[in-house]
Amino acid sequence: MDTMTFALYFGNRGFFPESLIAAARREMKEAVEKLGFGTIMLAEGATKFGAVETAEEGRKYAAFLKEHAGEFDGVIISLPNFGDENGAIAAMQDCGVPILIQAYPDEFGKMDFQHRRDAFCGKFSIMDVFYQYRLPYTVFEPQTISPTAPDFARQLEWFAATCRVAKGMKRFSVGAIGARTTAFKTVRFDELTLQKNGITVEALDLSELFLRVRGIKASSPAFADKRKRLENYSDWTGVPQEKLDMLTKVSLAIDDLIAEYRLDAVALRCWNEIEHELGISPCVLLSELNDRGLVAACELDVCNAVPMYALSLASGKPATCLDWNNNYGEDGNKCILFHCGPVPQSLMAAKGKVIEHAMFAKSFGAGCGWGCNVGRIAASPMTYASSKTEDGRLTFYLGEGRFTADPIEEGFFGCGGVAEIEGLQKKLLTIGKRGYRHHVSVTFGHLAVPVREALSTYLHYEIQEL
Repeated sequence: MDTMTFALYFGNRGFFPESLIAAARREMKEAVEKLGFGTIMLAEGATKFGAVETAEEGRKYAAFLKEHAGEFDGVIISLPNFGDENGAIAAMQDCGVPILIQAYPDEFGKMDFQHRRDAFCGKFSIMDVFYQYRLPYTVFEPQTISPTAPDFARQLEWFAATCRVAKGMKRFSVGAIGARTTAFKTVRFDELTLQKNGITVEALDLSELFLRVRGIKASSPAFADKRKRLENYSDWTGVPQEKLDMLTKVSLAIDDLIAEYRLDAVALRCWNEIEHELGISPCVLLSELNDRGLVAACELDVCNAVPMYALSLASGKPATCLDWNNNYGEDGNKCILFHCGPVPQSLMAAKGKVIEHAMFAKSFGAGCGWGCNVGRIAASPMTYASSKTEDGRLTFYLGEGRFTADPIEEGFFGCGGVAEIEGLQKKLLTIGKRGYRHHVSVTFGHLAVPVREALSTYLHYEIQEL
C-alpha cells in the first residue's frame, strides 16, 4: 500500500489553556508518523498558537487544505482543549475527505482552571455543528484519548482503513465476465442500483475471453513469464502440461481484460462453459489474482466482489469469497467456510495443490476440471461481509470472528477453514431470512468497525444488523 497522509488540525477556545496546544502539535505529529503515516500541518505562525478558533482562522485552514488538495487522505481534528465549533466548520466544510475527531482527556491533579481541558465537552459541540451541516465525521470510543495512549494506535489504524474504503469505493468498476449461471439465481444483482452508488459493471461475454485465449501464443515472453509465476504459486504435481498451458493462457486473457477495461474487481462465470470449451477449472487463477490484490469472485457473484473490494481496501490484504458450507459437529458457534479453490495463498495455512475439480469430473467427465486449488485456510482473526441489491438499494452485513486451527478431515474437498463466530446460529437465520446469498467475503484481521464506518458514514450504504 502507498503511504497515507493525514492533515492535522488543532482546535482552541480562548478561555481554556492555550499552553496545551504546542504539546499537542508535537505529540500528534509524532504519534501519526510513528505508525508509518505522513502528516501535513498549517504553519504554527499562521494562526494564534498554531490552532484554529475563529471562523476567520478556519477559513485560513480551509485555504491550506485547498492548496494541498490530493496530498492527504483524511483530516485529524485534535482538541487539546475545548476547541471552537465555528472555526472547525469553517475549516472542514469542503475538505472532501474523512474526518477523525480526537479529544484529549483531563487528568486527576490537573483539573484547576489553568490546566483543565474540557475537550470531553468541546467534542460534543463540534459533533453537533457538523451534524447540523450534514458534514460526515468519524469518532471512536472512548470519548477522550491521548495520542500517546496505546489504544490511539488502534484508532488511527481504523481511521486509515476507513479512509481507504471511503476513497476506493466512491467510484470503481467490476468486470462481470460471463452471464449469471442459470442454476444460480442466488447471485442475481441489479446493475442500475450499483451504478447509482458509483459502482460500474462492465459486462463481458465469455466468448471474448475465449477469443483472447485462442490468440495467445505459447512462444511469447508473456506466456513464459506467466507460466513461471503459476508454477511457483502452487503445487502442480500430476497436472498435465497441456492443462497448465491452457490455464496460463486464460490467466493472461483475464489480465488483458482487467487492463483494457480498467477493472478494480472481477466476477467470473467459472462453470460450465470454461470446462467444456477449454478443459480447465479457473479456481487457481482466481486464487492467484486475489493474492496479488486484484479482487476476483467466482460464480459471477458481483455482490460479493463488492464487499471483497471493501475488505481488501480495509485490511491491505487479499480477500476471498467462500460458501457458508458445513456445520462443525455440535458446536453452534463454528462452521466450515469453503470454496473450490479461489482462496489466495496468503490466507492459506500451507501452499495449495492443483488438482482436477471433483465436482466437474463427476458432472462433465474426467479431464475437464484441472485447476482446482486445494488446501486449508490459516488460523487468524477475520472480518466477514456480504451484500445484495434489492428494491433499488445496496445493503451489506458484516461481522467478525476467527478461523481456528481445528482440523477438517482429510477427505474434505476444496479449500476450507473452521470459522468461529459468536452467536452464529442467530446470524445465519438473519442472513437466510433477509435473502442474502450463500456466499460470504472474508479477509484477515478484525476490521468491522472501520468498514462499517466507511460504508455507512461516508458512502451512505445500509448495514443489516445480524
